[in-house]
Amino acid sequence: MKRATLERLLASARAQQPVVLATDLESGEQRVLEAGEGEAAADALRRDACVHLEEGGRQWFLRPWSPPVRMVLVGAVHIAQPLAAMAALAEYAVTIVDPRRAFATPERFPGVTLLGDWPDQALAALVPDARTAVVTLTHDPKLDDPALVVALRSPAFYVGALGSRKSHAARLERLRALGLTDAELARLHAPVGLAIGARSPAEIAVSILAEVTQQLRRPPQPAA
Repeated sequence: MKRATLERLLASARAQQPVVLATDLESGEQRVLEAGEGEAAADALRRDACVHLEEGGRQWFLRPWSPPVRMVLVGAVHIAQPLAAMAALAEYAVTIVDPRRAFATPERFPGVTLLGDWPDQALAALVPDARTAVVTLTHDPKLDDPALVVALRSPAFYVGALGSRKSHAARLERLRALGLTDAELARLHAPVGLAIGARSPAEIAVSILAEVTQQLRRPPQPAA
């Protein structure tokens, strides 16, 4: 790999910018492509998978270089403990947001980034993008609702909220009162997680991580 190519990849990583490394399988020539530079590059980034491409009689191997997928958990609650650990094993970069300092401690969440700001302020600073999932877990509207407003107005690929169907109906009314549109509310996964009959915190964490990953890996749906 040429030094200029390596420096371009490192610069993209520092900027959290996903790119594709294209290698000519015969000559070894390499190019760094962005998402807008061809459908094959966009496809590799969208699927987060390598792509083999034949173009102009040349065979190319396209490898995506993407920043880690982020998972932001609002609420340092019991469910957050197994969920943070499982998500880290699945190579999500996990951040926990909770202004309640007694809950968000390094002892309860070793090795996890902890933010003690109010959730809406933390989310605004984190700038959720298309490789970010946001899950609210506190059951407290003062903490969950402001975070959901920021997340649902962002490009985050997944936004979910813990709670029963009854509490979700009340949540929707509160969020409408805060100015969210029906289209924005339609993006919200609630009750959060796949319906697997989960009961314990660990089982609920499994259901949440499964649904987040399903949304991440799901092929793009054709426009209606």
